[in-house]
This record gives sequence, C-alpha cells and structure tokens, in this order.
Amino acid sequence: MANKTFRCDIVSAKEEIFSGQVEMVVVSGTLGELGILPNHTPLLTGINPGPVRLRLSGGESEPVEEVFYASGGFLEVQPTHVTILADTALRAENLDEAAAQEARAKAERALEERADDFQFSMAATQLAEAAAQLRALEKFRSHTSRR
Repeated sequence: MANKTFRCDIVSAKEEIFSGQVEMVVVSGTLGELGILPNHTPLLTGINPGPVRLRLSGGESEPVEEVFYASGGFLEVQPTHVTILADTALRAENLDEAAAQEARAKAERALEERADDFQFSMAATQLAEAAAQLRALEKFRSHTSRR
C-alpha cells in the first residue's frame, strides 16, 4: 500500500513554523505553481513570495487545509519529506491585513514617483511582498469559509 502522507517542515530564519504529516503541499515555485504529493520526485527549487497550502492528514470527509505565507526561499522535496526554508514564514491567520494594504499603497506611490533605480527596485519588491501577503490571506479566508 502506498503512503498517503509525508512529513513537511516549514522553517523561517527565526523558527520552525510547522512540522507534521501532510497529504499535499501547494506552493508557488520560481517556474510556476507546484503541487507535491507523497513519493514525489526529488526536487530543489526557489519559491516566490506567497501562500503555502498544506492539506493535512486525517481529513476524512473534507480535507483540512492550513495556509501559510512564505516571503520566498527554497523548497526541497524528497519522496517522504518536504522542507520549505523561508526568510520569513507565518501562518496566514497571523498576517496583518491592514499593514499589508498600507505597504502595498506605499509601494505603489513610490513606483509612481520613480525617484531612482534603487528606490524603484525596492518599491517593486515591497509591492510584490505585500501582494503575496494579501494572496495568502485570501487563500486562508477562502479555506476557512468552506468549513
């Protein structure tokens, strides 16, 4: 009988955010959306800022999912273990929506001003990170509203 679960660890620069058995991981890789199932081919790739969705083991009638936010980093896949290494990782429920919206608005204003290349690049990065946090919140809310 094939395994239906595998171990997943989400680790930030500061702490371990999640460690446990999951049925599936969905993350945005540098080349697109990735869905990782048990016994996946080994893989090492960068990940983009955004939501990380975990389908937890034990959801008999409806799958139980948790949503996290990763600021980018790396994904290592082994057949029985997935590790996500992120500079910043948070549970989506702990994200501050007002702060993310304010950061997005500030970055958009900075992009409009285009003072110099460095500030433009920094504003573009901040805009992408704020948008990724808001996407993670949106995924979290869509999964909690179905329960």
